[in-house]
Parts: sequence; structure tokens; C-alpha cells
Amino acid sequence: MPRPRGERGNRRHSRCEPARRYRDRVTLSFRAAVPADVPAIVALVESAYRGDASRAGWTTEADLLDGQRTDVAEVTRLLSGRGSVILLAEREGAAVACCHLEHRGDHAYFGMFAVSPGAQAAGVGRALLGEAERFARAEWSAPEQRMTVISAREDLIAWYERRGYRRTGERSPFPYGDERFGIPRRDDLEFETLVKPLGVASD
Repeated sequence: MPRPRGERGNRRHSRCEPARRYRDRVTLSFRAAVPADVPAIVALVESAYRGDASRAGWTTEADLLDGQRTDVAEVTRLLSGRGSVILLAEREGAAVACCHLEHRGDHAYFGMFAVSPGAQAAGVGRALLGEAERFARAEWSAPEQRMTVISAREDLIAWYERRGYRRTGERSPFPYGDERFGIPRRDDLEFETLVKPLGVASD
């Protein structure tokens, strides 16, 4: 779904923390994506959420949705938007995770969070989420971060709750009929908004 644009320009050269180590002791580095990264981002997101290959990781939506999760046009739009950035986590020069951040005045919106199935359950997602929170504080002085999650994904919501996010009870409809966001396999899908004050660091 198109999202309202933030109030400040996209900082193409905003500082990301250069590297951290995660549990398997391989260095993980962060950077802002550029247009040349679009095909790799689309492939990464699709691998994490769609099709049988995504079942190798726990974030799959294959039981909820068929069709695509994103496409080149959508990722290109996000990269070119004002107050919008896609962060990449890389291991040995290859992207293993990504997320989208958008400045919306009184908060940062977090979305399109994907970790390669082979890199899940190793601390990569937690590290990138922490980097996204740090970025939103440092670059936009955002007081809080918000996201929407399919409410049926109780396991994923619980993961965010362990990282300081709170369920707001705010619900919004899934865009049934818009195949850009997938083809639902059930008729009760909706989004729930989660929020976290950015003065609280992730574990």
C-alpha cells in the first residue's frame, strides 16, 4: 500500500554502524541500499516470505499468502521516497537481511523486514532491528518506531514484544484484491500496529 511520505529528505549517505558481530561470530555490516541493490532486495524478501523455499525459516507467510511479497517497482519507489531508506545487513559482501524505514514526523515506520531463511535464528534479525532503531534516533530524532504485522502471526508478534514493542490494539484491513501484496489463502487477515519508544534499546 502506498504510504505517506516523511517530512525530511532521504539521506543517501546517512551513517550506519559499520559492523557488528552476531552469534556465529561472522561480521555483519550495515549500509543504506542504492538503486543497484533493487533486484537483490526483491529476491531476499521473496525468499523469506513466499514459496516452499521460505519454509526453511520461521518467518514464512507461505501458509497465509500466495503470490508476490514485493516487486521491483515497489522497492524502487521506497528507495526514491523522501524520508525513506532501505537498510541492508551484509555478511561477507552479500545481503542477508533488509528493512525499510520511513520518517513520518512523530515516528519512524518500520517495514519490509526480511532475513534470508539460511541466516535466521542466528541473531541477524535482532541486530538489524537494533540498527534500524539506532538509525531512526540518530538521523531523524524519532521518538518512537511503529510497524504493522499480520495479526495472525502470533509468533512474530511475540518476537517483537521480547524486543520492547507493544501491541496497540489498532487494526487495519489487509488489501484484499490487490495482488501486489499477495493472494490471501484465508479471509480473516488484518494488520495490527506495534509501537516502541526509541529511548529503549533492543536486547
